[in-house]
Amino acid sequence: MRPAVTRVALAIVLLGLAVSGCFRLARRSPAVKSYVLGGANFGETAGAHSDSSRVALGLRRLDLAPYLSTLGIVVRRADNEIITTGFHRWAEGPSVGVNRAVAGYLAMAPEVRSVDVAPWPIRSTHDYLIQLHVSRLEGIESEVGALRGESRLLARWEIVRPSDGALVGRGVTDARERDWVVDDYAGLVARLDRGLAAVARDIVSCIGRVDSTKTVDCSMR
Repeated sequence: MRPAVTRVALAIVLLGLAVSGCFRLARRSPAVKSYVLGGANFGETAGAHSDSSRVALGLRRLDLAPYLSTLGIVVRRADNEIITTGFHRWAEGPSVGVNRAVAGYLAMAPEVRSVDVAPWPIRSTHDYLIQLHVSRLEGIESEVGALRGESRLLARWEIVRPSDGALVGRGVTDARERDWVVDDYAGLVARLDRGLAAVARDIVSCIGRVDSTKTVDCSMR
């Protein structure tokens, strides 16, 4: 019986070594990283404005391209292939995050008194309503395996007078930075965030050009 017991014990030891070796060799999954928008530098905010000259804005619900409505941060390849990774994600729905960030940047402008984000209280009053349409919010790889790519935020926006629903201003912001290091998702988010700050600056600039008799196209510089 002793040789049989010895063989069983040896088998148990070998099995234990094999299992522990498998555990040591198993690759650990990278940690999931989540990102938020709203931390970019808005730019120059100097300048005094009286309360009577500052405007109250209402930011409507965002119109976001359906393929961007995902927690995965989107990267587009040259053949229009869309890829995401489960390890680099938005910490909140992109529609919520984009509107929150733009509202924050608008509120930083000295020309703006207040910003409400839809849905706002029924009795809220605004000088203008802002509608955003975001069709690109992504990184771009020029080719598979490329080390350098770009970020792109493309947004159309409209300025509406709430008293009569008239469209008083509109424009397009196409913010691109061509120095993105592919797979640097923190860098990509920072670049997209700067694009949102540019959207807010463009809107505020256009409000300053509003003409009560016609729609001002602020895409025409």
